[in-house]
This record gives sequence, structure tokens and C-alpha cells, in this order.
Amino acid sequence: MTEVPPTDPVDAVIARIRKVYGGWNRLTSVAQMREDWDELFGSVAETVSVEPVSAGGVPAEWVRVPEARHDRVVLYFHGGGFQVGSPRSHRELMAGIATAAECRVLGLDYRLAPEHRFPAALEDACAAYSWLLAEGHDPANVALAGDSAGAGLVVSTLLSLRSAGLPLPAAAVLMSAWTDLTASGPSYETRAASDPIHQRPMILAMARGYLGDDCDPRDPLISPLFGDLHGLPPMLIQVGNRETVLSDSTLLAEKAEAAGVHVRLQIWDRMIHVFQQFPDELLEAREARRDIGEFLRACLGSRSNPRGD
Repeated sequence: MTEVPPTDPVDAVIARIRKVYGGWNRLTSVAQMREDWDELFGSVAETVSVEPVSAGGVPAEWVRVPEARHDRVVLYFHGGGFQVGSPRSHRELMAGIATAAECRVLGLDYRLAPEHRFPAALEDACAAYSWLLAEGHDPANVALAGDSAGAGLVVSTLLSLRSAGLPLPAAAVLMSAWTDLTASGPSYETRAASDPIHQRPMILAMARGYLGDDCDPRDPLISPLFGDLHGLPPMLIQVGNRETVLSDSTLLAEKAEAAGVHVRLQIWDRMIHVFQQFPDELLEAREARRDIGEFLRACLGSRSNPRGD
């Protein structure tokens, strides 16, 4: 019998993702998983310029679009559970953010586990931000953004920069943030039936791969949900209401607001993990990108930037 393709756009996206996951088993190498993940997402338009660069010794790439302002920068941390993903897999999303926000995006190719466990990714993130400052970029014109593990890395980076007394960026954008590597929030149970991809056992396995046996997953530089969030810049947090990591966003927003941080939390109906990566299929992805652009244009260059003290 011929398989009938899904008619619901969300179901079509889920089928596309599952086609990749479904080919993996215990014998699939990490290298193959990374290659498959990079191939999942679409290529960028010819008008998008991609330029490799060393950002403080960390491989990265500048993603530029014709309408981008040269002085405004988003430093982007890709998702993938700290084990897969790359600037290549997120190039189209970065180009979409660059277009919406009219800025340049620097996508960081931070070191991945299990070859490089915590704190390698955090060290690379901080090095890249410090490099931007050393290159003369005004922190009031810089934002951090990321998805999934990369979104959690955004908040961990902010905590690390604040601790070091460095001037903080102007804003942060978090998509489907993974901020609790203990996976202890209520949505890991309440959304287990609705999330088609990410279940708690798999999430905990990714956490073990990132941390090894010697790290406390409640360390705020690992799980920033457990950190002191005072003094952090404005945040836009986007998450789908079907996600098991929903609590990672809602609880972070509550803590940040209690700490005096300006937070805009968007919970998108029927949406799945990092739905923003599927603009061809999902109207919601296009609308979310538009909102990211509006938020970043409002934040970048709009205020004097605090130091992390």
C-alpha cells in the first residue's frame, strides 16, 4: 500500500524529522548522526553570504544578508544536545534571523561531546563573545541567541560573563531552551504524550553524554534554570506547547522576572521543538522569526550596557 503523506503541516515536519531519527540505532556512529542532522535542514538563498572565521580561536561563520547592518551582531549557539548540530545545520535559521533583525549573525561551531564535555562548549561561547568585544563591537549592539541546548548555553554564557565582570550583551533570544539537565520540570511528564521527538530518557542520556560522571547537573553553568538571574539582559523566550522541555522555558521566565529581568515569553500552540527551523512548512515559524526580528531591532543599540556585577 502506498503511504499517504501527512496533510497537516506539523505532522509533515514530524515525519521529516522522524525519517532521520528512525535510521539511527546503537551502531550508528556520532559522526553519521551529525552528518544526517546537517542534511535535514534546507540550504540558504544565493543572496546569503557565509564566511568562515576564527572567533577567539573557535571556528565560526559570519552569515550576512543584503539588508544587514554591519554594526549589529547576533552570536548564535546551535542546538543538538551538545552532541550534534553545527552552523551548517542552522545556517538557514541564522539567515532568517539575520533577515528579520537586519543584522549579521555569527554562528559558533563550539566543541561537542562526547569528545569534548562540559565546560568546553561554555569556554568556546565565552571566548567568541570576548573576541567580538576585542574586535570593537559595542555590547549594546550584540545579542546572544540559540535553540535547545544552544539556548541553555546562551543563559549559561550570560551567567559566566556576569561572574567575570564583562559587559553583557543587549538581549538574548531563546528557542525551545534546554535549561534543566536534570529534566525535573512537570512538562517532562505532562507533555510526554504530545511531544513526538524528545522524551525524558533520551534527554537524560544526552545530559550524561555532555557531562560524563563528574559534573553536578544542577550547576547553574550547566543548568542555568538553577542560577541567580539578576542583572541579565532582556529575553525573548519561544517554546511550543507540545514540548517536554516546556517547563525549562516557563520556569526560567518566572525566575528571570522575579529577578527583575525583562522577559517576553511566547508559548506557541501545537508547535514542536525548534519549530522555527521549518519556515517553508509552518506559518508559525515565519511569524516567530518575525517576532525575533522585532525584538532584536528594538533591543540592539537601544541602551547603555551593564557590566556583570
